[in-house]
Amino acid sequence: MWYEPIFEDRSHAGRVLAGYLKEFANKDDVVILALPRGGVPVGYEVARALKAPLDVFVVRKLGVPGQEELAFGAVATGGVTVFNQGILQVLRMPEEIRDTVIRKEEAELDRREKLFREGRQPIDPRDKTVIVVDDGLATGATMAAAVEALRKMGSKKIIVAVPVASKRACDDLDAIANVKAICAETPEPFYGVGIWYQNFSQTTDEEVQELLAKRNESVNSRSKAHSS
Repeated sequence: MWYEPIFEDRSHAGRVLAGYLKEFANKDDVVILALPRGGVPVGYEVARALKAPLDVFVVRKLGVPGQEELAFGAVATGGVTVFNQGILQVLRMPEEIRDTVIRKEEAELDRREKLFREGRQPIDPRDKTVIVVDDGLATGATMAAAVEALRKMGSKKIIVAVPVASKRACDDLDAIANVKAICAETPEPFYGVGIWYQNFSQTTDEEVQELLAKRNESVNSRSKAHSS
């Protein structure tokens, strides 16, 4: 084997990543938004270390019918839609087909948010320093959509934070105005996110629910302690 995994699992990766984010610890305007599902165990460790609230930020790719891997945009938490205008111009996709895809993905996004949050209200990123976390970046396309959505929602500052990424994806995100990308490791050649984890088993819906509930309970307990 020509490479060795860097991280034991996503929790270990989150603890390592948190070490790169110490300047954001104990600040009232900092929130952690994790891309589900794999970003949530990473985000949980970061949120715990920084003593910050944790929520999911769901992004659904808008795939071209029949070529679903080709995205003409994305929908994200907060009812935000972003488009890849270049692809739309080339395809000249009829508006009704485009709208059908959008409605389908918005419904799936809404279903996932309700499932993950279990009735809790989403964190409002407006005027906040938002640290967006995932378990890694290959192309960075989903993260770029998340960043664009957060900008539309009025986030004050956006930090993209991942344990491992291709250098190109990290550099591309860092080049976006008012965005800072913090990638703990950028091994070359990169190939894919999963090979840098000893255990990269799929994160389940139940794990996401459990980690969000646990972090939410901890934040609420701390708030009550401070107010009493």
